[in-house]
Parts: sequence; structure tokens; C-alpha cells
Amino acid sequence: MIKIHSLIKLLKKNNSYFFTGVPDSVLEDLSNYLQKKDRKNHIIATNEGSAISLGIGHYLSTNKLPIVYMQNSGLSNALNPLISIAHKKVYSIPLILIIGWRGSPRFKDEPQHKVKGGVTEKFLKLLDIKYTILRTNTDLNRFNKQIKFAKKNKTIVACLIEKGTLKGKNILEKKKDYYNLDKEFFLKTLLDSLNKKTKIIVSTGYNSREIIYLKKKYKFQNDNDFYMVGGMGHTLSVALGYSLSSKNKIICIDGDGSLLMHLGSLKTAGTFGTKNLKYILLNNNSHDSVGGQRTYSDSVDFLKLSKSLGFKYYYNIKNKNNLKKTVKQFLFKSGLGFLEVKVGNSRIKNLPRPKDLIKIKNQFMK
Repeated sequence: MIKIHSLIKLLKKNNSYFFTGVPDSVLEDLSNYLQKKDRKNHIIATNEGSAISLGIGHYLSTNKLPIVYMQNSGLSNALNPLISIAHKKVYSIPLILIIGWRGSPRFKDEPQHKVKGGVTEKFLKLLDIKYTILRTNTDLNRFNKQIKFAKKNKTIVACLIEKGTLKGKNILEKKKDYYNLDKEFFLKTLLDSLNKKTKIIVSTGYNSREIIYLKKKYKFQNDNDFYMVGGMGHTLSVALGYSLSSKNKIICIDGDGSLLMHLGSLKTAGTFGTKNLKYILLNNNSHDSVGGQRTYSDSVDFLKLSKSLGFKYYYNIKNKNNLKKTVKQFLFKSGLGFLEVKVGNSRIKNLPRPKDLIKIKNQFMK
């Protein structure tokens, strides 16, 4: 175990104060610490590539190494600016990466995490990024030497952190509900309103797991769902790709953090989407499944945004008033539709995870 304070102290000792990244369950204590203790030097980015770019800008302005944190799945998003801007053979911009190592060979994990976890070290070696696996305070000493190397040689260094390694004391803030509508109540109403042949594609995190839970709890029989167990931010694109080659009505259920990660997918859907695609944004203004950090989606006018990008109509739900009627109007109105539902955080405990992913895929494709 490593105390967060020890890691922060090491970084600041190296004159690194600026933190940015995408919240991750493994690094939950770290991002919560930064939000509570060092908010002015901390920016939550929409995706990992943007976080790397923010760090690059900070270095160009201050000549100080930024700290960029992410889950190892986010390395794929970070690849472009890491290679084409920061790499030592391009601009040689030093960065400190803190990477949550989901799927570490030492731990049991979900299939999508095991795949990425198994290649994470190879990935860093391919990018020629020196790294340390942080497990003890002794490892901090090694990481400190690598940071000094990075400063001197203008290069990128990283540390890998496994689940349960980082610990903070009295830093976790209680999750804040920005909206009051019970999420389970809305999803149950939605499932009750759907035609049995309607296909559903659901974003990663709690959204997919809640649909699985509710279908079992309320004994919904159809298996027309595809769960995005990974690929955060790509839910709408998968749904759009499906809808363009199918006559089935397709419901895309997304989260605000997921949508903001690759917001450009809204424009692609608005331009090419057809009337069989319906988009539902479950907006709770937080990264609910990784600690409840704020997404800042509460300041976005999705009515103006969706219509300006080509959606034919927009509905908004924020309480139980006329909920079932509004849901049915949205589902059965002709044209490409956008529904924003302002919900509270999940209240369901011990959510199940998708099992037998190949079976889920095959059933969905029938």
C-alpha cells in the first residue's frame, strides 16, 4: 500500500504541481484527493488524449512536468499526442503518467480489462516509456529517479498502479446527486415501454450493469441488448453503425461522461442517422462508477446542441411528471431523436456484470 500523500509529496518535490486526467476506479482516491485538496491545479479532462494535450500546453508555458492520470484502457486515446507531439523524436516533451492498471496479471478481472492489462507493459515498452510498478514505498524511490531522468532528458515516464495500492485517509467526499429522478425508476419505465423487437445498445459502466439487473429483477424476457463493456465514448457510434444497416429500431443509452469523451459522434449521428435510431442521454453530471467526480455536463444546453447537429427532435425529462407519456412520445415520434434524462446517481448495490460476452453478441445479432 502507498499513501496518496506520499506520492503527491514526491511529485511536488520534483516541482510538478499540475494534474489532469480521466477518472478511473483504480485511481479513485487520487482524483478525489485532488478535487478536495488541490482543485486549482487539477483539471478533469473529457478524454485521455485531451489530458495529454493539456499537459503538453502546461509544460510549454511553465517548463514544469505535468502529471496525467488515466486507466490503462485510456492509453489508446492518449496514443496520438503521446507519439506525434510529446515523443522524444518529435518535440521531446517530458510528461509524468499515472496509470491505473486494470487487468494486472496478479488480479482477477473482467475480460475486457484482462486483454488490455496483459499488453499494458508491452505497450509502454513499444512507446519507449520508462515505467515503475508502484506497490511499496521502495518503488516510489525508483519512480523518483525516473522522474529526474525525464526532466533531464526531456522524455516521458510512467507508473503503473494496481487496484488497492493507493490509499488516502479522510479524503473521500460523499457522492453528490445533482438531479433527483431515480435512475432505476426511469429505466424500468423505459423497458416497459419498448417493443419486444427493439434493440438496445448501452454504454459502459453502471448503465449496462443496471439494465442487466433490472431485466432480471422485473423478468424481462427479450435478449436484444448489447453492452459496451469497454470502449467508453463509442456507444453512439456503434449504435449508428448498427442502425444504418438494419430495419430494427435501435435505442442507444449513453452516459454524460461517455458522450463528452467523444462528443464529435453526435455530429456524425446528426448527419447520417436515420429515423430508426433513438438516443437517450442519462445525465447525472458525474462519473458515477469511478467515484462520482463531476463531468460539468450540467452547463451544456443539449437542446440547442442536438438540434444544431442534425437531430430532428429533443425531449427532456427531469422528474416523474408525465414520465411514461413523454417516454412513449419520444420512442414513437418519427425521426432521429434525442432524449436527455436528468437522473440521480445509481442507488443499486452489488450490480451484476455481463457474463459470456460471445453469447450476448450472438443473441443480439439474431
